[in-house]
Amino acid sequence: MIKVDLITGFLGSGKTTFLKKYAKYFMEQGMRIGILENDYGAVNVDMLLLNELRGEKCELEMVAGGCDADCHRRRFKTKLISMGMSGYDRVIIEPSGIFDVDEFFDSLRDEPLDRWYEIGNVITIVDAKLDTSLSDDSQFFLASQIANAGIILLSRSQLASDEQIKDTLSHLKAAAEKANLSKNIDDIIFTKDWNKITSSDFDMISNSGYSTHSYIKKLGTDDTDYKTVYFLELPIIKEGLKEKINTLMNDLSFGKIHRAKGFFKENDTWYQFNATKEDFELTEMPVGQEVFIVIGENLNEQLIKEQLIK
Repeated sequence: MIKVDLITGFLGSGKTTFLKKYAKYFMEQGMRIGILENDYGAVNVDMLLLNELRGEKCELEMVAGGCDADCHRRRFKTKLISMGMSGYDRVIIEPSGIFDVDEFFDSLRDEPLDRWYEIGNVITIVDAKLDTSLSDDSQFFLASQIANAGIILLSRSQLASDEQIKDTLSHLKAAAEKANLSKNIDDIIFTKDWNKITSSDFDMISNSGYSTHSYIKKLGTDDTDYKTVYFLELPIIKEGLKEKINTLMNDLSFGKIHRAKGFFKENDTWYQFNATKEDFELTEMPVGQEVFIVIGENLNEQLIKEQLIK
């Protein structure tokens, strides 16, 4: 049977960054890896970030959004069926940051997937400088992601103070308590700087497993308050980009924005940007796609566009 791992985590937590390191660990052992990007959005920027992995030992697949939740689940299951026939040693799934982990378990326990796949690990990524002003809906998404985790990895821990890490752990425990999740978070937290992860660390992570703790979901709530807005071929330039995104992140008239990401081209050079309220990253890339993506709750698409084209 093919082992399949889920790398989950909240919006902008660093899932793709970890996935690249995790996949390389398996590839260095001669294993053939299939990576499935499972996103509710119609455009998946993270696929471009993973292009460097593509080759004889690694193939990239995607389930695109742009349809209702039931349609998306069918596409997810169909893609896993086709990947099950491809001879992979390991399949790694990276979903959207507003993914309900129950979808992963439900799909893999259905026929014929239950005959082809063995659930390996549920690895949850949490920013060491977690935003502690999450909405109630976000709190429950966070609880669902840590409920089934075999291990919780704190990202960017080298950039966080001891006090920030302490606050993040306290917030995780509060989210678990709010969802009546009976789980000791301290037992599965990994706080090491990712730049210093060793092969023995990856051995441990790749055998961390998962748990089946139950938790209370927020009744009558789904992800309808969450929205992903795409702007294609906007006239984006480096100058002033960070300031524009900071304005979006800090003014609730645009909505509660959790993440902004995308690509743009300037002077024949592609740039990739990735921003949360705490961090802004801008990186040169060999390829790209002119797109500006905003993810959050109760987004005002028109106001956001007006801010970006100022």
